Amino acid sequence: MAKDFQHQSLIFKPSEINHHYGKNIHILSSPLMISLLAKLGSPPTKQPEINQLIEILYNHLIDYSINSLFPKKLSRIDTRMKSSHPEGIYEGEVIDPEIPCVTVDLARAGTYPSHLCYEKLNILMNPDKVRQDHFYVARQVDERGQVIGVNVSGSKIGGGIQDAIVIFPDPMGATGGTMVEVVEHYKSKVGGRPLQMIALHLIVTPEYIKNVTTQCPDLQVFALRLDRGLSSVNALNEVPGKFWNQEIGLNDHQYIIPGAGGLGEILNNSYC
Repeated sequence: MAKDFQHQSLIFKPSEINHHYGKNIHILSSPLMISLLAKLGSPPTKQPEINQLIEILYNHLIDYSINSLFPKKLSRIDTRMKSSHPEGIYEGEVIDPEIPCVTVDLARAGTYPSHLCYEKLNILMNPDKVRQDHFYVARQVDERGQVIGVNVSGSKIGGGIQDAIVIFPDPMGATGGTMVEVVEHYKSKVGGRPLQMIALHLIVTPEYIKNVTTQCPDLQVFALRLDRGLSSVNALNEVPGKFWNQEIGLNDHQYIIPGAGGLGEILNNSYC
């Protein structure tokens, strides 16, 4: 039986904005997702709509990263039509379901996004090779509210990461301090060499990108939006990254502008 040419080498065509941040930074170009993200950050939007929007946005992010980076393999899969037609077989590429995958819950803003990724991976991949880790981390601030580091209060990591794809879903990529801390922890204290390490964000800033590309050059970063609202007019009028030293996305307390508010507080209805 002849193989159908169209299925033998599947091609995914990325839709991303142009920038000068490097090949590992992927800022998606999706009018639909941008519209839903704007709604998420609007003050009238409350629970349960917040969680409903997070689910849509993170399903898009994980789908996009899977299409972009996950290895594929040729496969033969019987369809229900095989019982009446010998041609009822799909023969072509699929995502390789045997790749180990780890999604990391960066409590607290990343808890629900990680759960969404975990559910998607359990459907797509061999669930025996999918796990969810938990990493409890928060900003450390001084008496003026300035971020001075991150505080790791605990973790529950279920094994090594040899040849695994490790995913860090964290809605707000602000300073990059949390991401650098957790990536370095997995590299230095968790056994094995991963196949890929992927960060999934709703919003990132130029400051975040500079920090993670410097400290974690192998990290693949996917984001729905780049926020640089306090940048110079000159920078705002040019392709992102062209005048990187004039780009500012954080206020004096390291909150993102325009941003969406503190997603950890908003997701959990916790404002203290």
